[in-house]
Amino acid sequence: MHILSGFADLSLTQLVLVAMVALVAGIIGGVSGYGSGALMPLVLVPLVGAAPVVPIIGLAALFNNSGRVSAYFAHLDRRRAFVATALALPGCVVSAWGYSRLTGAGAAIVIGSMLIVSVPLRRLARRRNWRITDRGFAVGAASYGFLVGGTAGSGVILLSLLMAVGLEGAAVIATDAMVSIGVGVVKVSVFGFNGALTPKVIALALLTGLVSMPGAHLSRFIVRRMPIRVHTAILDVVVLIGGATMIVSALR
Repeated sequence: MHILSGFADLSLTQLVLVAMVALVAGIIGGVSGYGSGALMPLVLVPLVGAAPVVPIIGLAALFNNSGRVSAYFAHLDRRRAFVATALALPGCVVSAWGYSRLTGAGAAIVIGSMLIVSVPLRRLARRRNWRITDRGFAVGAASYGFLVGGTAGSGVILLSLLMAVGLEGAAVIATDAMVSIGVGVVKVSVFGFNGALTPKVIALALLTGLVSMPGAHLSRFIVRRMPIRVHTAILDVVVLIGGATMIVSALR
């Protein structure tokens, strides 16, 4: 399998367009921790169709998240990253194989509603100095594992969990990225076993992932100059949008 053959039927203009969107997505993801995967389908679907997009983004995310970890490594909460990854992986393996896929519209509406409600509740808890306990975080991480392996868009749940346990700003971005690498390896492995990693998928994923990595480092300069209150507000907006997107998708 020759990876470069995956570029055979794509023009230079198309490849440059993919690279430009990937760089922008890397910067946005580095600031918000979520949402960069929502931009890439806009350029990938017209080029390769819908089916290969998920494995392309899944493989590219390993590079993207590695860029975020390296950019914000000093802020990484290693203990919570280890706990969340260790507890999320078993459920991710199960749901990625399709045994516990969460596809019901009702479930998506419930999860989306919970995410939306979590923002005002977390702000109220912060004013009253309430936080979820480490045990509550562990339960949430395990549940997240079952969701992330079999659903799209559930990454926003991890952001919400990390903020609820008291992390803010760059610590949320770094810890989220580290956990996402762990679960991402599992998902990509499943794609490999299922034969979904074709030369074109791998080629576009490498292009997208490698170009997005500098975007994470560029975003660091933005975050450094951004007040923690503003950055937290951006993360809250991302959680609200993620929850609303789940509900809207379920109602279609």
